[in-house]
Amino acid sequence: MSDCMADTTRPQLTGPVSCPTRLLHKCGIPQVFWKSHISQSNTMPSLQESKLAFIGGGNMASAIIGGLVNKGVNKQNICVSEPWDVNREKMAALGVRTTTSNIEAGGDADLIIIAVKPQVTKGVCEELGAAWSPRATLPVVVSIAAGITLDSLKGWLKTSDGRTAHTVRVMPNTPALVGEGASGVFASADVTEAEKELVNAMLGSVSKATEWVDREELLDVVTGLSGSGPAYFFAMVEHLVASATALGLSEEQATRLATQTCLGAGKMLVESSDAPSQLRKNVTSPNGTTHAALQMFESLNFKETVDKSVQAATSRAAELGNTLAK
Repeated sequence: MSDCMADTTRPQLTGPVSCPTRLLHKCGIPQVFWKSHISQSNTMPSLQESKLAFIGGGNMASAIIGGLVNKGVNKQNICVSEPWDVNREKMAALGVRTTTSNIEAGGDADLIIIAVKPQVTKGVCEELGAAWSPRATLPVVVSIAAGITLDSLKGWLKTSDGRTAHTVRVMPNTPALVGEGASGVFASADVTEAEKELVNAMLGSVSKATEWVDREELLDVVTGLSGSGPAYFFAMVEHLVASATALGLSEEQATRLATQTCLGAGKMLVESSDAPSQLRKNVTSPNGTTHAALQMFESLNFKETVDKSVQAATSRAAELGNTLAK
Protein backbone atom coordinates (compact mmCIF):
# COMPACT_ATOMS: atom_id res chain seq x y z
CA MET A 1 0.00 0.00 0.00
CA SER A 2 1.37 3.45 -0.93
CA ASP A 3 1.88 6.16 1.68
CA CYS A 4 -0.86 8.15 0.03
CA MET A 5 -3.35 5.31 0.28
CA ALA A 6 -2.24 4.68 3.86
CA ASP A 7 -3.09 8.28 4.70
CA THR A 8 -6.65 7.74 3.52
CA THR A 9 -7.23 5.07 6.14
CA ARG A 10 -5.77 6.90 9.14
CA PRO A 11 -7.91 8.92 11.54
CA GLN A 12 -5.88 12.06 10.86
CA LEU A 13 -7.25 12.18 7.33
CA THR A 14 -9.99 14.36 8.72
CA GLY A 15 -7.32 16.86 9.79
CA PRO A 16 -4.90 18.71 7.47
CA VAL A 17 -3.91 16.61 4.44
CA SER A 18 -0.47 17.24 2.97
CA CYS A 19 -0.66 14.70 0.14
CA PRO A 20 -0.85 16.62 -3.18
CA THR A 21 -4.18 16.28 -4.94
CA ARG A 22 -2.52 14.90 -8.08
CA LEU A 23 -1.35 11.93 -6.01
CA LEU A 24 -4.85 11.44 -4.67
CA HIS A 25 -6.00 11.21 -8.29
CA LYS A 26 -3.17 8.77 -9.00
CA CYS A 27 -4.22 6.64 -6.03
CA GLY A 28 -7.65 6.36 -7.55
CA ILE A 29 -9.48 8.12 -4.71
CA PRO A 30 -12.70 9.77 -5.96
CA GLN A 31 -12.55 13.56 -6.05
CA VAL A 32 -15.78 13.93 -4.09
CA PHE A 33 -14.15 11.95 -1.24
CA TRP A 34 -10.86 13.79 -0.92
CA LYS A 35 -12.41 17.23 -1.32
CA SER A 36 -14.71 16.73 1.63
CA HIS A 37 -11.93 15.36 3.83
CA ILE A 38 -9.36 18.02 2.96
CA SER A 39 -11.77 20.82 3.81
CA GLN A 40 -13.08 19.32 7.03
CA SER A 41 -10.22 20.62 9.17
CA ASN A 42 -11.05 24.21 8.24
CA THR A 43 -14.84 24.13 8.41
CA MET A 44 -17.61 23.13 10.73
CA PRO A 45 -21.12 22.12 9.76
CA SER A 46 -23.66 24.88 10.19
CA LEU A 47 -26.04 24.79 13.13
CA GLN A 48 -28.73 23.50 10.80
CA GLU A 49 -26.49 20.65 9.63
CA SER A 50 -24.87 19.74 12.94
CA LYS A 51 -25.74 16.78 15.10
CA LEU A 52 -26.38 18.14 18.58
CA ALA A 53 -26.34 16.14 21.81
CA PHE A 54 -27.51 17.37 25.20
CA ILE A 55 -26.32 15.44 28.22
CA GLY A 56 -28.98 16.40 30.72
CA GLY A 57 -32.49 17.62 30.01
CA GLY A 58 -33.14 20.09 32.83
CA ASN A 59 -34.42 23.65 32.63
CA MET A 60 -31.44 25.23 30.88
CA ALA A 61 -31.11 22.44 28.33
CA SER A 62 -34.85 22.63 27.75
CA ALA A 63 -34.61 26.38 27.13
CA ILE A 64 -31.78 25.99 24.61
CA ILE A 65 -33.51 23.11 22.82
CA GLY A 66 -36.76 25.08 22.63
CA GLY A 67 -34.87 28.01 21.15
CA LEU A 68 -33.14 25.78 18.59
CA VAL A 69 -36.44 24.23 17.55
CA ASN A 70 -37.98 27.70 17.20
CA LYS A 71 -35.05 28.67 14.95
CA GLY A 72 -35.89 25.78 12.67
CA VAL A 73 -33.06 23.42 13.57
CA ASN A 74 -33.92 19.89 12.44
CA LYS A 75 -35.42 18.18 15.47
CA GLN A 76 -34.03 14.83 14.41
CA ASN A 77 -30.52 16.28 14.61
CA ILE A 78 -31.00 16.87 18.35
CA CYS A 79 -30.66 14.04 20.86
CA VAL A 80 -31.06 14.39 24.62
CA SER A 81 -29.76 11.98 27.23
CA GLU A 82 -31.82 12.29 30.40
CA PRO A 83 -32.36 9.72 33.17
CA TRP A 84 -35.62 11.16 34.51
CA ASP A 85 -38.81 10.08 32.74
CA VAL A 86 -40.58 13.40 33.31
CA ASN A 87 -37.78 15.46 31.75
CA ARG A 88 -37.38 12.99 28.90
CA GLU A 89 -41.10 13.20 28.11
CA LYS A 90 -40.86 17.01 28.01
CA MET A 91 -38.00 16.76 25.54
CA ALA A 92 -39.85 14.21 23.41
CA ALA A 93 -42.83 16.57 23.30
CA LEU A 94 -40.58 19.08 21.51
CA GLY A 95 -40.01 16.47 18.80
CA VAL A 96 -36.35 15.76 19.51
CA ARG A 97 -34.84 12.32 20.05
CA THR A 98 -34.35 11.12 23.62
CA THR A 99 -32.41 8.38 25.35
CA THR A 100 -31.10 7.38 28.75
CA SER A 101 -27.66 6.64 27.27
CA ASN A 102 -25.00 9.35 27.19
CA ILE A 103 -23.03 7.27 24.69
CA GLU A 104 -25.99 6.94 22.33
CA ALA A 105 -26.66 10.68 22.46
CA GLY A 106 -23.05 11.84 22.16
CA GLY A 107 -21.42 9.06 20.19
CA ASP A 108 -21.43 10.77 16.78
CA ALA A 109 -22.50 14.32 17.66
CA ASP A 110 -20.71 17.39 16.27
CA LEU A 111 -21.59 19.57 19.26
CA ILE A 112 -22.24 18.26 22.76
CA ILE A 113 -23.74 20.36 25.53
CA ILE A 114 -22.96 19.14 29.05
CA ALA A 115 -25.97 20.29 31.07
CA VAL A 116 -25.77 18.19 34.22
CA LYS A 117 -25.13 19.05 37.85
CA PRO A 118 -21.48 19.95 38.57
CA GLN A 119 -21.04 17.02 40.92
CA VAL A 120 -21.80 14.45 38.19
CA THR A 121 -19.93 16.21 35.38
CA LYS A 122 -16.70 14.27 35.89
CA GLY A 123 -18.37 10.88 35.48
CA VAL A 124 -20.26 12.00 32.39
CA CYS A 125 -17.13 13.42 30.73
CA GLU A 126 -15.03 10.34 31.48
CA GLU A 127 -17.75 8.10 30.06
CA LEU A 128 -17.91 10.12 26.84
CA GLY A 129 -14.13 10.39 26.45
CA ALA A 130 -13.71 6.63 26.79
CA ALA A 131 -16.33 6.05 24.09
CA TRP A 132 -14.75 8.46 21.59
CA SER A 133 -11.46 6.64 21.01
CA PRO A 134 -12.62 5.13 17.68
CA ARG A 135 -13.68 8.55 16.35
CA ALA A 136 -11.44 10.18 13.77
CA THR A 137 -12.55 13.65 14.86
CA LEU A 138 -13.85 14.64 18.26
CA PRO A 139 -16.88 16.85 18.87
CA VAL A 140 -16.88 20.35 20.27
CA VAL A 141 -17.97 20.17 23.90
CA VAL A 142 -19.84 23.01 25.60
CA SER A 143 -20.21 22.85 29.37
CA ILE A 144 -22.81 24.88 31.22
CA ALA A 145 -21.92 23.16 34.49
CA ALA A 146 -21.12 25.95 36.93
CA GLY A 147 -17.60 26.14 38.30
CA ILE A 148 -15.99 23.28 36.36
CA THR A 149 -12.73 24.56 34.83
CA LEU A 150 -11.52 23.86 31.31
CA ASP A 151 -8.49 21.99 32.66
CA SER A 152 -10.78 19.64 34.55
CA LEU A 153 -13.12 19.18 31.60
CA LYS A 154 -10.34 18.49 29.11
CA GLY A 155 -8.67 16.06 31.49
CA TRP A 156 -11.89 14.13 32.04
CA LEU A 157 -12.74 14.08 28.32
CA LYS A 158 -9.47 12.45 27.22
CA THR A 159 -9.69 9.41 24.99
CA SER A 160 -7.60 6.30 25.54
CA ASP A 161 -5.13 7.55 22.91
CA GLY A 162 -4.65 10.88 24.69
CA ARG A 163 -6.81 13.14 22.52
CA THR A 164 -9.33 15.53 24.02
CA ALA A 165 -12.23 17.51 22.63
CA HIS A 166 -12.14 21.22 21.89
CA THR A 167 -13.96 22.61 24.91
CA VAL A 168 -16.01 25.71 25.73
CA ARG A 169 -17.38 26.91 29.06
CA VAL A 170 -20.60 28.90 29.16
CA MET A 171 -22.15 30.78 32.08
CA PRO A 172 -25.78 31.35 31.07
CA ASN A 173 -28.55 32.79 33.21
CA THR A 174 -32.18 31.93 33.86
CA PRO A 175 -33.77 34.56 31.55
CA ALA A 176 -32.67 32.14 28.82
CA LEU A 177 -35.85 30.29 29.80
CA VAL A 178 -37.83 33.08 28.11
CA GLY A 179 -35.34 33.72 25.29
CA GLU A 180 -33.78 36.76 27.01
CA GLY A 181 -30.58 35.23 28.32
CA ALA A 182 -27.11 36.67 28.81
CA SER A 183 -24.12 34.35 28.56
CA GLY A 184 -20.42 34.62 29.31
CA VAL A 185 -18.19 32.28 27.29
CA PHE A 186 -14.57 31.11 27.47
CA ALA A 187 -12.91 28.65 25.09
CA SER A 188 -9.80 26.51 25.18
CA ALA A 189 -7.00 27.74 22.92
CA ASP A 190 -7.62 25.00 20.36
CA VAL A 191 -11.19 26.09 19.62
CA THR A 192 -11.35 27.48 16.07
CA GLU A 193 -13.24 30.52 14.84
CA ALA A 194 -15.62 28.22 12.96
CA GLU A 195 -16.31 26.33 16.18
CA LYS A 196 -16.92 29.60 18.02
CA GLU A 197 -19.40 30.61 15.33
CA LEU A 198 -21.25 27.34 15.87
CA VAL A 199 -21.39 27.95 19.63
CA ASN A 200 -22.57 31.53 19.03
CA ALA A 201 -25.35 30.26 16.78
CA MET A 202 -26.43 27.75 19.40
CA LEU A 203 -26.42 30.29 22.24
CA GLY A 204 -28.15 32.85 20.05
CA SER A 205 -31.30 30.76 20.29
CA VAL A 206 -31.75 31.86 23.93
CA SER A 207 -29.24 34.66 24.64
CA LYS A 208 -29.57 38.28 23.59
CA ALA A 209 -26.03 38.96 24.86
CA THR A 210 -23.16 36.51 24.38
CA GLU A 211 -19.83 37.81 25.66
CA TRP A 212 -16.55 35.93 25.08
CA VAL A 213 -13.98 36.62 27.80
CA ASP A 214 -10.22 36.24 27.33
CA ARG A 215 -9.42 34.83 30.79
CA GLU A 216 -11.24 31.95 32.41
CA GLU A 217 -11.37 33.59 35.83
CA LEU A 218 -13.55 36.32 34.32
CA LEU A 219 -16.35 33.75 34.13
CA ASP A 220 -16.50 34.10 37.92
CA VAL A 221 -17.18 37.82 37.41
CA VAL A 222 -19.82 36.96 34.81
CA THR A 223 -21.39 34.69 37.43
CA GLY A 224 -21.44 37.54 39.94
CA LEU A 225 -22.92 39.93 37.39
CA SER A 226 -25.32 38.16 35.04
CA GLY A 227 -25.37 34.60 36.34
CA SER A 228 -26.66 35.63 39.76
CA GLY A 229 -27.92 38.99 38.50
CA PRO A 230 -31.56 38.05 37.83
CA ALA A 231 -32.00 37.40 41.56
CA TYR A 232 -30.83 40.95 42.31
CA PHE A 233 -33.63 42.37 40.18
CA PHE A 234 -36.16 39.90 41.58
CA ALA A 235 -35.18 41.01 45.09
CA MET A 236 -35.52 44.67 44.10
CA VAL A 237 -39.03 44.10 42.73
CA GLU A 238 -39.91 42.00 45.78
CA HIS A 239 -38.97 44.85 48.12
CA LEU A 240 -40.60 47.53 45.95
CA VAL A 241 -43.84 45.57 46.08
CA ALA A 242 -43.58 45.15 49.85
CA SER A 243 -42.95 48.89 50.32
CA ALA A 244 -45.84 49.96 48.09
CA THR A 245 -48.15 47.44 49.73
CA ALA A 246 -47.27 48.81 53.17
CA LEU A 247 -48.19 52.27 51.87
CA GLY A 248 -51.65 51.18 50.73
CA LEU A 249 -51.54 49.60 47.25
CA SER A 250 -52.81 46.06 46.84
CA GLU A 251 -50.15 43.42 46.30
CA GLU A 252 -51.52 42.73 42.81
CA GLN A 253 -51.36 46.41 41.82
CA ALA A 254 -47.89 46.86 43.25
CA THR A 255 -46.61 43.71 41.54
CA ARG A 256 -47.92 44.75 38.12
CA LEU A 257 -46.52 48.27 38.43
CA ALA A 258 -43.12 47.19 39.76
CA THR A 259 -42.75 44.39 37.20
CA GLN A 260 -43.61 46.64 34.26
CA THR A 261 -41.28 49.34 35.59
CA CYS A 262 -38.44 46.82 35.69
CA LEU A 263 -39.26 45.61 32.18
CA GLY A 264 -39.59 49.13 30.80
CA ALA A 265 -36.33 50.30 32.36
CA GLY A 266 -34.56 47.28 30.93
CA LYS A 267 -35.93 47.99 27.47
CA MET A 268 -34.77 51.58 27.70
CA LEU A 269 -31.28 50.38 28.62
CA VAL A 270 -31.24 48.10 25.58
CA GLU A 271 -32.69 50.53 23.06
CA SER A 272 -31.27 53.88 24.19
CA SER A 273 -27.86 55.14 23.13
CA ASP A 274 -27.55 56.88 26.50
CA ALA A 275 -25.43 55.40 29.28
CA PRO A 276 -27.25 54.11 32.38
CA SER A 277 -25.98 57.13 34.33
CA GLN A 278 -27.54 59.50 31.80
CA LEU A 279 -30.85 57.64 31.82
CA ARG A 280 -30.84 57.99 35.61
CA LYS A 281 -30.18 61.73 35.34
CA ASN A 282 -32.93 62.12 32.75
CA VAL A 283 -35.57 60.96 35.23
CA THR A 284 -34.12 62.79 38.25
CA SER A 285 -35.37 66.35 38.69
CA PRO A 286 -33.59 68.50 41.30
CA ASN A 287 -35.35 68.20 44.65
CA GLY A 288 -37.98 65.96 43.07
CA THR A 289 -39.32 62.57 44.15
CA THR A 290 -36.67 60.51 42.35
CA HIS A 291 -33.95 62.74 43.77
CA ALA A 292 -35.27 62.08 47.28
CA ALA A 293 -35.23 58.32 46.73
CA LEU A 294 -31.73 58.28 45.22
CA GLN A 295 -30.40 60.42 48.05
CA MET A 296 -31.71 57.80 50.46
CA PHE A 297 -29.95 55.10 48.38
CA GLU A 298 -26.72 57.07 48.69
CA SER A 299 -27.08 57.63 52.43
CA LEU A 300 -27.51 53.87 52.89
CA ASN A 301 -24.39 53.08 50.82
CA PHE A 302 -26.29 51.60 47.88
CA LYS A 303 -23.22 51.59 45.59
CA GLU A 304 -21.08 49.90 48.23
CA THR A 305 -23.80 47.31 48.82
CA VAL A 306 -23.94 46.48 45.10
CA ASP A 307 -20.13 46.34 44.88
CA LYS A 308 -19.85 44.00 47.85
CA SER A 309 -22.70 41.81 46.61
CA VAL A 310 -21.15 41.27 43.17
CA GLN A 311 -17.75 40.66 44.80
CA ALA A 312 -19.30 38.11 47.17
CA ALA A 313 -20.92 36.18 44.33
CA THR A 314 -17.70 36.33 42.28
CA SER A 315 -15.61 35.05 45.18
CA ARG A 316 -18.07 32.26 45.90
CA ALA A 317 -17.99 31.19 42.24
CA ALA A 318 -14.19 30.94 42.42
CA GLU A 319 -14.37 28.94 45.66
CA LEU A 320 -16.86 26.49 44.19
CA GLY A 321 -14.70 26.09 41.09
CA ASN A 322 -11.66 25.24 43.20
CA THR A 323 -13.66 22.71 45.21
CA LEU A 324 -15.18 21.02 42.16
CA ALA A 325 -11.78 20.75 40.44
CA LYS A 326 -10.49 18.45 43.19
